Amino acid sequence: MSAGLTPTKHALREQVRNSRRNRSAHDRETAQQQIADRLLSLTIAHRATAVSCYLSTPTEPGTRTFIAQALARGIRMLLPHSRADGLLEWSWTTSLDNALRPGLYGIDEPANPGTAPGVLTEVDLIIVPAAAVDAYGTRLGWGRGYFDRALTARENDVPVYAVVFDDEVLSHVPAEPHDHAVTGIVTPRRTLTVAPR
Repeated sequence: MSAGLTPTKHALREQVRNSRRNRSAHDRETAQQQIADRLLSLTIAHRATAVSCYLSTPTEPGTRTFIAQALARGIRMLLPHSRADGLLEWSWTTSLDNALRPGLYGIDEPANPGTAPGVLTEVDLIIVPAAAVDAYGTRLGWGRGYFDRALTARENDVPVYAVVFDDEVLSHVPAEPHDHAVTGIVTPRRTLTVAPR
């Protein structure tokens, strides 16, 4: 991403979308394995036995390898469902094999029914998607507010990590009062704990 004046949220999202579309399949596959290694190390470091994680789309930093590896280690995985009212429901899953279906926005979701939004309080670690994040943990989502609303239901001390590509960690991300900051960032090359403002 180019340096200079901070673009608006909309312009920044468009820059990220274009950049992600232009990544090669090889780069995405390599990044997915690197992210899986980092997320698994993070899970172990936090002694997490239950983790909430998003299911990545083809252009997002991949989380599916991590989810499969975590499940193989006996870690409970909580995956989101998008509702038309702007809230997320959640499903505990034991496998990604033949257990997904396209959801409200065409994004894969668990095929089993979701539970109430408040179940997020049962996890030890929360992994969220982002378009970009800055050094203070300001997270730019995709504009629908699903994860910002979901994070209001978490226990205050549960760490929240956003997953982005390395060039999506920026010096500044525009924020509004409803935006929830994250406590850390995972990229293919590094894991960062953010410095609160």
